[in-house]
Amino acid sequence: MTYLPDSTTLDQLFLTARSHNQWQDRPVPTELLHRLYELLRQGPTSNNCCPARFVFLASTEAKHKLLPALKGHNGEKVLHAPVTVIVAWDSRFFEHLPELFPLYDAAAVYRDDPQSTFVAALRNSSLQGAYLMLAAQALGLDCGPMSGFDADRVDATFFPDGRWRSNFLCSLGYGDAEGLRPAGPRLPFEQVCQVL
Repeated sequence: MTYLPDSTTLDQLFLTARSHNQWQDRPVPTELLHRLYELLRQGPTSNNCCPARFVFLASTEAKHKLLPALKGHNGEKVLHAPVTVIVAWDSRFFEHLPELFPLYDAAAVYRDDPQSTFVAALRNSSLQGAYLMLAAQALGLDCGPMSGFDADRVDATFFPDGRWRSNFLCSLGYGDAEGLRPAGPRLPFEQVCQVL
């Protein structure tokens, strides 16, 4: 049986979803972050490798630790958001593959090949970060993804052992619609797609 989402669901996830920069003074409960993770972890990754790691910065102290790494107005965005997530990836994700993908030794591809490890970790953690945003929107949260930060400083501050590496940041909360800019255009199918 094929499930076809209704227009409200499509609006919530895609058509009216926006990148928020301003936030209502309304907390995001820790229980909701657990529920968010339970949803996003179901999204597919290659060989079920699940390399993403998520650091939820909810306290003022944690957000201030992030500030020196942020560029432009991103510091203000982070301070006002109820939560900002560091979406990171584990450079040793393949150590979990015997548990996550027991069909064969999938970890063999990565053990001695740092480039393959990097490509798989970055690609799949990016997917998982997108699942995080979709799950957040499905749960009624708004998102403010950002890449304007110094990844080396974030990693030195939050991941000093070097195992985890930052991919991107995403603020979460209940957005203030008054802070939204007009929606930007998108490129048409004919310009960016091919059907062969």
